[in-house]
Amino acid sequence: MTAMFVNLPVTDLERAKAFYTAVGFTINPLFTDHNAACVVVEEDHSYFMLLVREYFQTFSDRPIGDPAVNVSASTAIFLDSREAVDASMASGLGAGGSEAQPASDYGFMYQRQLTDPDGNILEFGYMEPAAAQQGPEAFMNQQA
Repeated sequence: MTAMFVNLPVTDLERAKAFYTAVGFTINPLFTDHNAACVVVEEDHSYFMLLVREYFQTFSDRPIGDPAVNVSASTAIFLDSREAVDASMASGLGAGGSEAQPASDYGFMYQRQLTDPDGNILEFGYMEPAAAQQGPEAFMNQQA
């Protein structure tokens, strides 16, 4: 089994947990304490580890950047529909997130960028099934 854990530094663990549950994820209490919270994106596959900055610093001798000032990563999560993208965005905005740029609509793919309260960037997107399986041209050929 392959699983992916994305570690994110946060300044306020409780606020971060509230934000990530508001956009539709859950917290795994077995791997959550005062230093970290395990956010389940997709059970058995994809997770965020929200780490208080002091604890995150123990993973590297290099200084931690401030994601509110310097972008170093953007995590894209694709959902089952455009409506699901918009619903996740609305929940995230209501939980203290922000949207710095307008939605991108490429016809075959729709994406919106949500910044969490610490400045970490999540991109919620939807891709038409034909494009996901056979490339954008397959979707465009269906539309012609």
